[in-house]
Amino acid sequence: MISQAEQAVAALQALIETGELKPGTLVSERTLMELSGLGRTPVREAIQRLALGHMLRIHPSRGIEVAPMSVEDQLGALEVRRATEALAVTLACERASPADLADIAALAAALEGEFALPAYVETVRQTHRLIIRAARNPYLEALMTPLQALSRRFWVMHLREAAEGGAREIAAGKALHRRILAAIAARDAAAATAASFELNDYLVAFAVEVVAGRARRGRG
Repeated sequence: MISQAEQAVAALQALIETGELKPGTLVSERTLMELSGLGRTPVREAIQRLALGHMLRIHPSRGIEVAPMSVEDQLGALEVRRATEALAVTLACERASPADLADIAALAAALEGEFALPAYVETVRQTHRLIIRAARNPYLEALMTPLQALSRRFWVMHLREAAEGGAREIAAGKALHRRILAAIAARDAAAATAASFELNDYLVAFAVEVVAGRARRGRG
């Protein structure tokens, strides 16, 4: 059973990722308590953890800011995620229990289906949770969880800006996550690492396209 602080982190992180709490917005501790439905102590802990993960900024005299995230921020985070995710999938291949492998294989199969964006984002969260669980390294978990949340947030935020490409991008993401999960289910560390690099390359290309799209709109 997860703690109330972990519940608060999950609730507030989901609001930030989906854009319900918009970048640059200033919010109060009381507002976050109301949004999460949790008390002051777990929400305060969640605020500290999300600030460490670069999703919130604490301004003592102004309040709590939902941190903006630039393309440069995303590319910097992806540089670190590339190396750490390769380690995570390698460890998952080595350390996954039979129960882990069964859950990973089931999610890989589920990714064959069709998803609207909210359901797909939840499968991405689940993919990350399963890989981290199978890797069995709390230090890696502490590093990977905020990196994955940041890159997921950027992707969702900019996918909503270009709704006409949503189905295409979801299909691309599904295929890449499915390859990672299938390789881990087969305990094929080389294939899992290659697939994780391909996912990272896709996310980098997506971020670069955000810049290019803004430039095209500026000329239009």
